[in-house]
Amino acid sequence: MERAVGAVVVEVDTAGRTWVKSSASGGNINSACVEIAMRADRVAVRCSRNRGGERLTFTGSSWVSFLCDLKGA
Repeated sequence: MERAVGAVVVEVDTAGRTWVKSSASGGNINSACVEIAMRADRVAVRCSRNRGGERLTFTGSSWVSFLCDLKGA
């Protein structure tokens, strides 16, 4: 899957996931932010300060619903 426009690649992990975060975070790889890795059927989310920690996983439709809820749509 193509990465989102305005995203900065921060890591490609051993499972082949490309983790990105918003360029609005200043493009600083070490800034506190969430990072996402998109696959064909899932979106994984992790904390940039704890990359080895817990992750949330969303289906594509759940991710879209989550983003719409955040935007108040």
